[in-house]
This record gives sequence, C-alpha cells and structure tokens, in this order.
Amino acid sequence: MNTTMLSMRSITKEFPGVKALSDVNLEVQRGEIHSICGENGAGKSTLMKVLSGVYPHGTYTGEIHFDGRLCEFKGIRESEAAGIVIIHQELALVPELSILENLFLGNEQASAGRIDWLVARQRALELFARVGLHEDPDTQIKNIGIGKQQLVEIAKALAKDVKLLILDEPTSALNDTDSRHLLDLLLGLKAKGITSIMISHKLAEIEEVSDSITIIRDGRTIETLDVRRGEVNEDRIIRGMVGRDLDHRFPPHESTVGDVLLEIRDWTVAHPQDASRLIVKGANLTVRRGEIVGLAGLMGAGRTELARSVFGESYGHKLSGELVKEGTTLQANTVRRAIDGGLAYVTEDRKSLGLNLLDSIRVSITAAGLKSIRGRAGAVDERQEVLAAERYRKSMNIKTPSIETGVAKLSGGNQQKVVLGKWMFTEPDVLILDEPTRGIDVGAKYEIYEIINRLADSGRGVLVISSELPELLGLCDRIYTLSAGVITADVPREQANQEVLMRYMTQRKAD
Repeated sequence: MNTTMLSMRSITKEFPGVKALSDVNLEVQRGEIHSICGENGAGKSTLMKVLSGVYPHGTYTGEIHFDGRLCEFKGIRESEAAGIVIIHQELALVPELSILENLFLGNEQASAGRIDWLVARQRALELFARVGLHEDPDTQIKNIGIGKQQLVEIAKALAKDVKLLILDEPTSALNDTDSRHLLDLLLGLKAKGITSIMISHKLAEIEEVSDSITIIRDGRTIETLDVRRGEVNEDRIIRGMVGRDLDHRFPPHESTVGDVLLEIRDWTVAHPQDASRLIVKGANLTVRRGEIVGLAGLMGAGRTELARSVFGESYGHKLSGELVKEGTTLQANTVRRAIDGGLAYVTEDRKSLGLNLLDSIRVSITAAGLKSIRGRAGAVDERQEVLAAERYRKSMNIKTPSIETGVAKLSGGNQQKVVLGKWMFTEPDVLILDEPTRGIDVGAKYEIYEIINRLADSGRGVLVISSELPELLGLCDRIYTLSAGVITADVPREQANQEVLMRYMTQRKAD
C-alpha cells in the first residue's frame, strides 16, 4: 500500500500585483507518477519552484512535508540534499562543456579537493546505462539532440540520489521516438521506487503514464483524479482545466479561398556546413488568399529548414528555386527583404528566436515593424508604439495588466500571442507559423486557432507547420507532406486523415 511522500498544504505565493498560488494543496504517494495539469499561467511551475526551493521558504505561506518531516528549503541545494530534483523546461546544461562535465557540474566527483575523472567517467557510464544514453562522455552537449539532453538531465538527477523527480514539460520539444523513450524511462524509474511529478500539456501522455493527476486552475487546486480507477480520459482532464466541457478542439471555420498568393517553385536548399547534403529537394508549394495550408513531416524531414530558407534564406544555401508572389518574382534573399515583401515567420522556438526575453510586451510587439512608427528624425514614436501594443494586447487577449510587463514573465500561451502580434503588426500577406501551439494548453490553443482563422478570413495566406497531425487536420484546408526533403503529396482536407498523411510522410518520392 502506498504512503504519502509529499504533502503541500495551503501554499500561497504572491508576486507584485499577482497572486500566483492561492491555498494550493498537493499530495503525492510514494512510488507513483503524479501529473499536474492546468492552463498556461495556472501556477503549475510556480508550485514546483516553491517545492524545489527556487522560491525559498519565507517567500510563500503554507507548509511542505516531505518524507515524513516539515521542510523549509532556503534554496535548491537544500531541496536536492533532501532528494528532490527538478528538471526545468529550459534545460540547465552548458553547451560548450562535455556530457561528462555537465553530468557532475556542481556535484563533482572529488577527492582531496581534486576531481577524480576516472571515478567520474565510470559513474557516468553506469548512469548512461540506467537512462539508455549511448554517447561518448566527452561529446559536447551542443552536439547531441534535445532528446538526449533530457536524458543527461535525468542522469544528473540520478547522480544526486533522487527520491522525487520533477519534470516540467519534458517532452514538449521531443519527437515521437524520443518522447516514447522518455516515458518508458519514467515508468522504469517508477518500477525502481523513484517517485515522479510531471507537468505536461500532452494529455494523451499524462493519461498513459500517470497514477494520479492534480488539476490547478487560476492558482487554485481544483481536484485530484485517480487514473488507476480507469475513469479518466482527455475530455475529463480538459473539463477540470478549463472549467467546462470543450465540445470542439477546433473553432468552426469555413474558408473563402481566393487566387494564388505565393508560389514556391523548384526550391532546393543545401546544408549550411555541407553543400553536398541536400535538405530540401525541388519543393513546389502554393498558398492562396484566405487559405490555411499545412506542412506535415516527421522530425528531420526538412519542414523548418524549408520555412527558414524561404524567409530571407535564413537557413542553408539555396541552390535553386523561385518565390512568386501574385505572379511576380519576389526577391527575398534577406530577412529584411522578406518582411518588406509581405512575408512573416513565427519560429518554433519562441524563447530564443521569437522573442528577446529582456524586452517588454510594448517593445516586442513593434520590434519587426519599426519603420511604420518612426518619427521625422528617425526615432521611434513612443505614442504610436504604445497604441499599437495596446491594440494587439486587447485584440489577441494577451493576459497581462500592462504592456510594460516583461515577456519573460508571461505564460507560454501569452508569449506565443506576443510573437503572433509582432508579426501581424508588420501587416504581412503570408504568415508561416512553425509549431504555433507547441508547449501551450488546450484553452490557449483554441485562442491561437481562432487567431489563425481570423488571419485567413482577412485575406492573408497562412502556412502552418505542426508535428501534431490532428492539429493540421482540424485547422487546414490542404496539407502538404514532406519526406526527406521532398514534398510527396498535396492532400485536400476532405481526403486527409492520419493514416493517409503518415503514408506520404514516410514515402521517399512523390508518386
């Protein structure tokens, strides 16, 4: 019979002007996988930062009981000493250091004040075996994929004799194969007695691996569900998260499709470091006014590379190809020219490529379209800047009291709205949206879908890249499939389903 390992009682945490957590309660049983669900901004990550000492005792009210004793952690080192280790969504690894160096950073295998690298290497290989990582310990972190970096983080936790492992959005940036491996690893750790708390927006994964689910809404505990009883499904979780049944995951929409707006003709792109390696091969694609077009492909198929190479040739070396906008060749070989030509690109990585996290909402919204708000002397007209930022804050329902709020303080869904607002401010004709709903909850996704529909209804063309096939099927009028850099099919909505798309996504050349 399980016993309670963790009890958080009446946790309240306030920031200036905001109550992030209000009387939250959480109980986690020993040896279980316990998931925490809620919309962006609900307080999930804040609660885990309280637990792990990121927000130290004294900055919140309430009690934490762990492993049978009252805990008042003053920092992360104290929580880790107790056996609690948190892996944040933004991985805390140093790209230029090796896997071995990262593994024991802050936890060095030292004797008499000197690191014993022989002991460290042996210990690293043991940890690699536990997490299923097959890499040379001397490999630099920057040279391994994000899935393997997640495994390094878990190995770091195991090196600290972890009792409770906290994972914040562990699979948000992983492909299906890496996600499956990580979930299997969590189940394996559970079998060895390690308790886990997982925060995730991927409800199917939560339903599959969790023993219990606690739902938080607006900084308050709503309920805890026992998955083992077999009565929990995605719709039940969503109802708890948003406070109502979500009858439709996608807003109803009827497109009014016009003439061809953008054509990509015979587009071929080579790898930036290896000109002999073709990443995109002879791609042909069209987007019409008022049309939402999807681009589907497995990880490594070349979706993002195609999008970035089209947007100002910001990826690779273009070997051939032509962009034609409304019948005229578009010279868009720089990002500035692409923007001036009416193109916009919302990157898949909003935090490092889409936003400057040091900026406010006001500065971020207008960053890509400063030409339109410059005064006579060339300086930014601050009044116009404020008016523009306020307009998009309201129209896109960015949940913040002020446009002076730093974007780093926003939830993922609201950050994504800021990125969309930034590009809408440039008044583009064609928007390329790369993973526009990655890492955001079902409620925020619905709002993003409504924004995309409005963009199409305004006569723009929209190209959506997504790893989630149901998203493309629910949103798009047509879907192109890409396999190993080759566009293999152009599938109308009425003929599309997951099986059809997957068949074309694994095909090596077009029929």
